[in-house]
Amino acid sequence: MRCEWCEQHEAERIRCTVYWELPDGTRAIEITDTPGFECENCGMEYQSEEVIQEIEDQLLLINTTKLEKSINYEELMKQPRLLKYNYFRF
Repeated sequence: MRCEWCEQHEAERIRCTVYWELPDGTRAIEITDTPGFECENCGMEYQSEEVIQEIEDQLLLINTTKLEKSINYEELMKQPRLLKYNYFRF
């Protein structure tokens, strides 16, 4: 797969740990086992725009005060939403 950073065809799908600031800015959390890519050429680890948007939307739509310091990606996505949709995304 083509790397979004160096544009070489060396990127492979991985699961990794990322750190995300909550929408209210009060703290950051660790999200483990997050889908992503790693490039063997440049060494960059990154998430697709789709995964980034999923995380951002989920964190905006759930009660983040109930989150621990660390959560698995799948567990995060299963958290009950306070709203059905992110009405602020254009």
